[in-house]
Amino acid sequence: MKSKKLYHAKRYYEDSSFIEVKIWEVPRTEDKPHGLKYSFVYIVGGKRIVGYDNGEQKGDHRHAGKQERPYCYEGIDKLWHDFLKDVEVFKKGGVSS
Repeated sequence: MKSKKLYHAKRYYEDSSFIEVKIWEVPRTEDKPHGLKYSFVYIVGGKRIVGYDNGEQKGDHRHAGKQERPYCYEGIDKLWHDFLKDVEVFKKGGVSS
C-alpha cells in the first residue's frame, strides 16, 4: 500500500505565524501502528514552536521549542486538541510542557 494524503491545511494568523497540518494513510508498522503519518506544526518567525509528528523511526512525539518528547497517541481528535492547546499556551505567553 502506498501512502495516501488524507488532509493538508495551512492557516496564517495576522502576525504571519501559521499552523500546518498534514495527515497521510500509510501501512501499519511498528512506529506507525495506527496506520497514519502526521505532521502538525506551528511556525513563528520561520521557527517551529510547537510540533507533533511521527517522523521515520521516531514514533509519535512532540516538539516544544527545542525539546522533543514522546507523545502518547490516542486518536486524531485528541492529537488535534493537544496541538491547539499547546499553540494557545504559547500565544498567551506560556511554555507548553
